[in-house]
Amino acid sequence: MRRSILFLLLFLVAVKASTQAGQEIVIIHTNDLHSHLAGFAPELNYSPLVVNNDETVGGFSRIASVIRNEKKKNDGITFVVDAGDFLMGTLFQGIEVKTGFQLRLMKMMGYDVLALGNHEFDYGPGKLAEIINSALRAGEIPGLLLGNGVFNPYDPGDDGLEKLFSDNILGRTMIISRGGLKFGFFSLLGKVADDNSAYAPPVTFSKQIPAARQMVRELKEENCDIIICLSHSGISKDKKGNWAGEDVELAGKVKDIDVIISGHTHTYLNNPVVVNGIPVVQTGEYGVNVGKLTLIYENGRVRVKDYSLIPVDDTIAGDIYIHDLIEGQKEKLTGEILKPIGLSYDKPVVETDFRLDCSESGDIKSSNLGPLVADAIHSYVNNHVATGTDISMVAVGVIRDRIVPGYQTAPDIFRIMSMGTGNDAIPGYPLSRIYVTGRELKSILEILQVVYKSTPANYCYYSGLRAEYDPGKMLLRKIKQIEIVKSDGSARQVDFTKNNKTLYSITANSYMLEFFGIIKKASLGLINVVPKDSGGNPLADMKKAILDIDESAEGLQEGKEWLALIEYLSSMEDTNSNNIPDISSKYKDAIQTFFPVR
Repeated sequence: MRRSILFLLLFLVAVKASTQAGQEIVIIHTNDLHSHLAGFAPELNYSPLVVNNDETVGGFSRIASVIRNEKKKNDGITFVVDAGDFLMGTLFQGIEVKTGFQLRLMKMMGYDVLALGNHEFDYGPGKLAEIINSALRAGEIPGLLLGNGVFNPYDPGDDGLEKLFSDNILGRTMIISRGGLKFGFFSLLGKVADDNSAYAPPVTFSKQIPAARQMVRELKEENCDIIICLSHSGISKDKKGNWAGEDVELAGKVKDIDVIISGHTHTYLNNPVVVNGIPVVQTGEYGVNVGKLTLIYENGRVRVKDYSLIPVDDTIAGDIYIHDLIEGQKEKLTGEILKPIGLSYDKPVVETDFRLDCSESGDIKSSNLGPLVADAIHSYVNNHVATGTDISMVAVGVIRDRIVPGYQTAPDIFRIMSMGTGNDAIPGYPLSRIYVTGRELKSILEILQVVYKSTPANYCYYSGLRAEYDPGKMLLRKIKQIEIVKSDGSARQVDFTKNNKTLYSITANSYMLEFFGIIKKASLGLINVVPKDSGGNPLADMKKAILDIDESAEGLQEGKEWLALIEYLSSMEDTNSNNIPDISSKYKDAIQTFFPVR
């Protein structure tokens, strides 16, 4: 008996000494997955159960294998977390409200905690609550955090989400005890992400720094040993090449955070950015990499032992169980979304032997994909709506993927324009049309030629438009001439004098048209563009601007950008006679609509 007690005491002393000598903690993390359950691109090449036979990247079955393998390697404590925007970005999102599939899938993959990002709110807080409840009815889900979210007590629009909060399904903070240590988690949604959350209201977000200080204080009062922030705020380099952004500011201003798992900016960090001793890490986007941060907890302090980005590519054999679940979900979305509109998941729509890119972190003026999208919208509307449109436009920020050489299927095309929803069963923001005067059109172009310099996501591509500008002139005096250009090449000049009341139509997605407030803000209130209907009446309700893409059918048939792209690409010439259209070579290089003059 005495010997047993002695052994027990020695064991406890050894455990305590081991903790004091240094306990290893591994944090496996992702961010901005955007529902990329399948690898890409093109998705037709994705074969996760066979290694070294394609060049696709990402895919949840591969990520599941990475998580499983890393857990096996670590004898200590392992957490799997995500820093937000795990939803919204592929066709899979189209049936999430009904199924809640992805949340359950991520739990099965091994995720412990997920932060809500701005794109989780793309369908509004009510639909987000439905997604979570659908998942709960069918199984378990990871812990969900909405740290600085604020509910509106007077608006029922967020009541479903607020109930999940009161039921402890959704929280500001979370405490998990493992290996004799208490880990405190909290999340943040940053200011820029908040600005991008057009459909989050009535949910709002409190200021990041004060909210973080309060949650850290609460977790310290709960005697948490390690505090981890899942921050959907971001990190990027400034003009001098130094790391900056909201998460750098967070680390510099809030004490007692041990780790910041960052998201939102889609930034690839091969090494942690350490600010005031706090490591900030981020993996990029779409599950192309999984981050592995190894920490040592010793004498009440945390230090980084190692960090790496694990590429999720064809060298990794996918988890067959996760793969089969995704294949089953693919069949469901095919039946509910694609078949009713005459499409299939794996049938090629178009092919290309050159790459088309558009990224707000790249050379946006040289994009060849942006003009293609604008032309597709323009063609679609003018082919299907009797009154057509003068100008079509699209912003960099809503173009979410690229086209790489090979066969492109409907899922590949959808990923390019994957944001939002309308009032039908087909995912994607509906196309809308407003009317403005020539003077207002000039003001729009003047401001949008400037605001992108601070916010690249606001850079726009146009179809049906040609403009001349003097880059040497001051704000609001750069645009010298605007022409409306028809498909046959003919053009008419826009009269933007004050007395001209002629109206010109502009088509874009509904999300983008709601951002005409940018014009007033950027001009310091000097310019206020008033969107109008075809009769010149101000549009108080932007829902009335949504286009009916099939006026012969009963009710309102919404047009979607991704369907416009599919139609436009499908109409292109089959240059190699294999019964699959080829993307026109005119898009090999950027098509310009703005021309400098002196």
